[in-house]
Amino acid sequence: MEQLYDHFQRKIDYLRLSITDRCNLRCVYCMPAAGLDFFSQDKIMSQDEIVRLVQNFARLGVTKVRLTGGEPLLRRDLATIIYRIRQIPEITDISATTNGTALKYQAKGLKEAGLDRLNISLDTFDPEVYKKMTRGGNIKHVLQGIAAAERENFKIIKINTVVVRGENDQEIMDFINYTKDHKINVRFIEYMPIGQEISDWQQEYVPLTHIFDECRRAGLKYSPLTLPGNGPADNYQIAGYQGSFGLIHPISERFCKSCDRIRITADGYVKACLYWNEELNIRPMINDFTAFKHVVQTALDNKPLNHQMAMKNPQQIISPAPTWRHMSQIGG
Repeated sequence: MEQLYDHFQRKIDYLRLSITDRCNLRCVYCMPAAGLDFFSQDKIMSQDEIVRLVQNFARLGVTKVRLTGGEPLLRRDLATIIYRIRQIPEITDISATTNGTALKYQAKGLKEAGLDRLNISLDTFDPEVYKKMTRGGNIKHVLQGIAAAERENFKIIKINTVVVRGENDQEIMDFINYTKDHKINVRFIEYMPIGQEISDWQQEYVPLTHIFDECRRAGLKYSPLTLPGNGPADNYQIAGYQGSFGLIHPISERFCKSCDRIRITADGYVKACLYWNEELNIRPMINDFTAFKHVVQTALDNKPLNHQMAMKNPQQIISPAPTWRHMSQIGG
């Protein structure tokens, strides 16, 4: 088995694979209010293409795969895709990111197909705030989905919470207290300037550095925690709590130094970095391993050391060449 490295000798063994750009929500940080024109069906990789692509990456040293979207649970063949990836011997970990709205009906089938881990997006516990942030979503469906996932005993369940000023930043302690009785890792994520007007993003951006102050004011003692997986979060656990919380701060604390991932969009483009515009079409090379490997390595050779999403200063001018895609078109 070969092994992938980028120009800075970072080992790449983690694939984030989008299998659809479609989503049934329009979250404020992911999609414009008017929605997006979704790709036509012929532009989305087929099940066979997805499996062959993962097989190729497995030959190149990738051992972990995360299925993303859009909303991956909208694909009717998701369980079959997971099952077929599970048959690839080199792949030791399969996870998925979902908004959870359909998880109530699919959690059992996904676990039986071989899914190891789940990330579920939930930015608030307030039904009205949820409806506003997702532009029409029903939080009851997500909570039912989380409960269904808990019953299936996935290796780990994470809740992704993007903190947006004036929307949900007052609920931080609600999420931390949620981990008292739920064996779930709540991950607070800084709002990233992807597909947004910079002036709007600056007004809504919240650094995560004050979360520890919130814990101390509440009299909660926390300690560092190591969790399985390749996520960029710094994880902690409150003494006596079943679950834990993590901080993902791409703006205030750059985490690129240890980046070990490569992304494939649903229409078959390699993105070595989440933020930058550069992407290469790999779909025509899926059945030609030599050509496939060349495109992947070319992308990694151009992978930057840092994303530079405002660096450490949210007022800093952003690079003039960020990605044209919205977050739902990349896969996060």
